[in-house]
Amino acid sequence: MPKTLLSTYNNYPYKPGGGVVKRFLWYYVNLICFKSGWFPFNAFKIFLLRLFGAQIGNGVVIKPGVNIKYAWNLKIGTHSWIGESVWIDNLAPVIIADNVCISQGAMLQTGSHNYKKESFELITGNITIEDGVWIGCGAILNQGITAGSHSVVTSGSVANKNLEPYFIYQGNPAVKLRPRIME
Repeated sequence: MPKTLLSTYNNYPYKPGGGVVKRFLWYYVNLICFKSGWFPFNAFKIFLLRLFGAQIGNGVVIKPGVNIKYAWNLKIGTHSWIGESVWIDNLAPVIIADNVCISQGAMLQTGSHNYKKESFELITGNITIEDGVWIGCGAILNQGITAGSHSVVTSGSVANKNLEPYFIYQGNPAVKLRPRIME
């Protein structure tokens, strides 16, 4: 029976973009100004993200302790909130639309591995979060997911498939519970 052979793993086909120097600089900017929480100044964080190629709309709030893998793979619309300790592991593009709330400790994961291959190949897929979505505390969105407009992923849930607009999802894997009715 075949076995996993991590020594045969080859990350060569993956291209993170940004170039070696930009990735090196972003690593330290992310570590000091985002992950550490030493810089609570939102406007400065927005400036840095834009400087490194992120597209950030007006009124965006980024709380302390956020980890962003690659700024140039991030687009955030207007008036969206990124909570404490959110991890945006954007090996591929992550698009966050307007009025989105991503709560504390949530993870947006654009990469995984093909467990069917001995070499454990890297798999990536974009994440798109449409207008008005709420990602609860500690929830996970996996690669290739689109969270439809105004959908909700409850705390601790894991989304492995696209989420329909105006529905609430819960569990691991996240399942559709009921419509999101707004007043």
